[in-house]
Amino acid sequence: MTSAAVLVVVAATAIGLGGSVYKVLITLTMTGLAMEMADMFGLARKTWRHILYLLWAACAGIVASQGHWTQLPIFPMSAFVFGPALWCGNAVIVAAGAALLWLRLGTETGIWSVVFVIAVVVSSDSSAYMVGRLIGGPKLAPSISPGKTRSGAAGGLVGAVLAGVVVAVFADADGGLSTSTLLLRSAFWAALLGVVAQTGDLIESAVKRRRGVKDSGTLLPGHGGLLDRFDALLAVAPLAALISLAAGQGAGFWAVGPDDIMAALSRWIGR
Repeated sequence: MTSAAVLVVVAATAIGLGGSVYKVLITLTMTGLAMEMADMFGLARKTWRHILYLLWAACAGIVASQGHWTQLPIFPMSAFVFGPALWCGNAVIVAAGAALLWLRLGTETGIWSVVFVIAVVVSSDSSAYMVGRLIGGPKLAPSISPGKTRSGAAGGLVGAVLAGVVVAVFADADGGLSTSTLLLRSAFWAALLGVVAQTGDLIESAVKRRRGVKDSGTLLPGHGGLLDRFDALLAVAPLAALISLAAGQGAGFWAVGPDDIMAALSRWIGR
């Protein structure tokens, strides 16, 4: 409980302050995630390859923190030197870290963009756990994660939608939409992110099972490692950042509709 409370306080403070504090937190987290990934796939500690893998993630965080978005793909593209598994791991870490930096520092809705994503992820996870324990029933993916149930997955989806809608209403960043349209769109995006969150959780469980480990690390006593805590967030953040590119002025990504997406595609194709 203590480590979880500390994590919440640190994260909330950094998100609220933004700026350098937030940039440092995200960059350090990316480095910590890279360390766990390297350990999981057998890179010996204190070797040059292990250190270089950590630096790869840290430097990507620094580049993203400075807003050099066009230079960011260099890191995941060149990470093939570490082998297929660590290459994929680097791509996931860089994409998620850059997405969280973009959502907080590069969008007009800033704090609310990050809060929406985190609220959906946390609510999805908590609701899935509670509903799964209360109702039980058939397993969702017994060969990957025996503890997860279909009822829990459904409960997690409902929790994600409710959390997303509540944040969207409080954010007051509707882009001029009617209340009914805002509720409908925020529910849709929250549901989609909720599905992606559960998928990310299952993928991380599958990787750990394949590698024969229970936890990705020991950085968070009683909660495993960073990958264990942020597996869903790693999957959700990049998608939310991508959606945000189509958001209208002053609107959150949860207000994006079909017309916004088509307009954004037309702009990108026309470049």
